[in-house]
Amino acid sequence: MDVTIHPAPLHGTIPAIASKSMAHRLLIMAALCPGTTDINCNATSKDIEATVSCLEALGARIASTRLGFRVNPLPGTSATDNIRQATPGAHLDCGESGSTLRFMLPIVAALGRGGSLDGHGRLAERPLSPLYEELVCHGVTLSTRGRLPLEVSGTLLPGRFSIPGNVSSQFVSGLLMAAPLLSAPSEIVVTEPVESRSYIRLTTRALAEFGVDVGVTHETVDGDRATVLSVSPARGTVSPGTVTVEGDWSNAAFWLAAGAVAGGVSVSGLDLSSAQGDRAIMACAAAFGARVGRSGNVASTTPDALRGRTIDVRDTPDLVPPLAAIAANATGTTVIANAGRLRLKESDRLKTVREALSAMGARVEEEPDALVIHGNGPLSGGTVDAANDHRIAMMAAIAGANALGPTTIRGAECVAKSYPRFFEDFRTLGGIAEEG
Repeated sequence: MDVTIHPAPLHGTIPAIASKSMAHRLLIMAALCPGTTDINCNATSKDIEATVSCLEALGARIASTRLGFRVNPLPGTSATDNIRQATPGAHLDCGESGSTLRFMLPIVAALGRGGSLDGHGRLAERPLSPLYEELVCHGVTLSTRGRLPLEVSGTLLPGRFSIPGNVSSQFVSGLLMAAPLLSAPSEIVVTEPVESRSYIRLTTRALAEFGVDVGVTHETVDGDRATVLSVSPARGTVSPGTVTVEGDWSNAAFWLAAGAVAGGVSVSGLDLSSAQGDRAIMACAAAFGARVGRSGNVASTTPDALRGRTIDVRDTPDLVPPLAAIAANATGTTVIANAGRLRLKESDRLKTVREALSAMGARVEEEPDALVIHGNGPLSGGTVDAANDHRIAMMAAIAGANALGPTTIRGAECVAKSYPRFFEDFRTLGGIAEEG
């Protein structure tokens, strides 16, 4: 699907959609916890649906409700034992969701009933090391890396797992959610520096909702400082009954970036003290010179004189596309640093951000782990290939709203990966988006 954006600055208020990151975690924990759990979740997406599909393949029963999901867990013993029994040899289709694959792999291993994990797009290319090696060292047999389906057999043994902090935090989160299923306490040792630490905090919050405490200590491992996360078997795991998925700062960041550039936008339904790292969009927008406001559960941005900045995105890589849209409309040079991990997303996101903004008239330089954007006011517009990457399509749309001419986004349907109603909400804010 092609979508053509015609210039019209966005303004108004839009409700935040449910956090995809937290929805994954709460759905998984609900499926592994005795008792029925109702999850209030005001939006779904292809990635969330991939996690639902995988949990159903393992034996959970998940129904869509008016407010979100009702989760009946995998069959198992009583709440005092909490030994879940997965469907033997289940085949899990993770779609194009890296989170789903990296979360479900250690869980399938911990359940010990075997199975396979499949996927599409670039999923097979996205790295699994060192999670792969840690699972193998703890009793799991896996088929060859780099190919899907990934076959899993054996049972994950408890113990001490070591994960460098400068790789995907999803490896840590997957192990944290699998650990309560094991027969004895386990420790996950994460060496410093820890990138995307906020996503680990999201996971510990999700575990806490279901009565699982994660101990946190610090020690020195081979001369390096490390955070040690300790989890005991979930004998006392309890369903909260009903839990609500908080608003998503990652997708709200696009609207707030648009408000910072022109018009003025507010996003409601956000937790202003959220553990989501992407709430840093507010501090980043202010650093560019935009005016920001916070009140209750509403975050707002309005334009002012925008100037280029140097921004370190080590902990917030998903903010790069909306930040790049602001930078392209600012005066002067912006350096988006420590962004190398973006090369392993749905696209090589450093390359595709550069290509998309360049196609719209921006001057962008791509470095191995950074982007250098020379801003000079509104872009001219043009034709952008979304590269099957939802965040590239959304970046092009909000940049196009303030461009001098129309912007056509090829393959714009990829927004369904995280935000299926993106273009509807875009129009609600006064944007002009024509499908054709």
